Amino acid sequence: MIYILLILTLNFSCVEKKSTEKETNKPELVVTSKTDTLKFTSAIRAIFQDSKGNYWFGSHNEGVSFYNGKSFEYFTTNKGLSDNQIRSIQEDENGKIWFGTAKGISVYDKGKFTNYPPKNNNPIFNWNETNGNLWFYSWEEGGINRFDGINMNYLIFPKPINENPDNTYGVTDISKDKDGKVWIATYAALFNYDSKMVNIFDNEKLNLKDNELLHIRSVLADSKGRIWIGNNGIGVLLMEGNSIINFSEKNNLIHPTSTRRGDKSKPGTLEHVFAIEEDSEGSIWFGDRDTGAWKYDGKTLTNYSISDKLSNPMIWTIYKDNKNNLLFGMADGNIFKFNGKAFEKQF
Repeated sequence: MIYILLILTLNFSCVEKKSTEKETNKPELVVTSKTDTLKFTSAIRAIFQDSKGNYWFGSHNEGVSFYNGKSFEYFTTNKGLSDNQIRSIQEDENGKIWFGTAKGISVYDKGKFTNYPPKNNNPIFNWNETNGNLWFYSWEEGGINRFDGINMNYLIFPKPINENPDNTYGVTDISKDKDGKVWIATYAALFNYDSKMVNIFDNEKLNLKDNELLHIRSVLADSKGRIWIGNNGIGVLLMEGNSIINFSEKNNLIHPTSTRRGDKSKPGTLEHVFAIEEDSEGSIWFGDRDTGAWKYDGKTLTNYSISDKLSNPMIWTIYKDNKNNLLFGMADGNIFKFNGKAFEKQF
C-alpha cells in the first residue's frame, strides 16, 4: 500500500507541473502581440483611421494591426479574424470596425470578432429589397455583400447578356459618389447602384478598343462627379458626364510597345493602377504597380518615386486620413506620408 501511494503521489506531482507550465505560457502570447513598430512584411492593402483617431492597417497575409498612437496590436485568424488577407476596413455608426477579408467579413466590437461568410445560401437578385450603407467585398465572384444592421445580404450582379465565359466578376474596389451612388469595380466590369437600379459598364459601354481588356483594380468617384477607373494593363479610364476616355492614353502614358495585358511597365507610364485617391485640394493621385505615385492637379501630371530603398515599388492603397494626410500602403509592408514635397516613412 505504501508503494502504491508513493507512485500515485509522484504521478500527481508530474501532472501538476505540466499544468502549471501550460498556464505560465499563455500570458506570453498576449505580451508578444503588442509592439512599438509596425512589423508587417507583406503588402499594406488597407488603411483606416477610426472616429477616435486610431489607425487600422490591413495586410496581404498577416492580418490586421491596430495603432493607438503608442503601440501596435496584431489580430489574425488565431484571434478570430475570418482570414489574414485584409481588403477593406470601415467603421459603422456604432463605432464597430468592419473588415473585408479574402474569406468573409469580420466585425470587431469590444475585443471580440463576429464573422460572416463571403456569401450565403439565399442570394438576392433584386437589390431594392435591401438597405444599408455598409458594403463589403471578399473573395466571391458574381456578387457583393450589403449589411442592413441585422443581416448580411449577398447581392448578385446583373451580368451582360452576351458575356464572355472567361470574364470574372470578383470585386476589387468600392467608391461612393456625392449623389449617393455606389460604384463597384470588378475585374471584368464596373457597376453602379443608385438605390433604384443596377447599371453595368462593360467593354462596349466604356468604349474599349478590340485589343483592350478590362482588368479593373480601383475606382474613385471624386468631388467633381468624375469617375476614375484604374486598370491593370490599360491604365486609367475617365468618365465625365457622357464622355469616356482613356486618360492614360490621352496623356501618352501607355508605352507604344505595351501589350496592355499586365506585363511590367516602362518608366514614365501609367498602365497598372491599383489605387486612386483625391487629396484635400482636389488633385487626383494614382498608385501604379511599377512606376510609383502620380498626381494630377487638373492641368499637370507629376510622377513621384516613393523611395529608392523600397524592395518593391508597388502601391497597393492610398488613404486620406482625418487630418487630410495622404498615406501610401506599399507592397513591402511600409507606409509613407506625402508631406507636400516628398514622402516620409511612417509608423
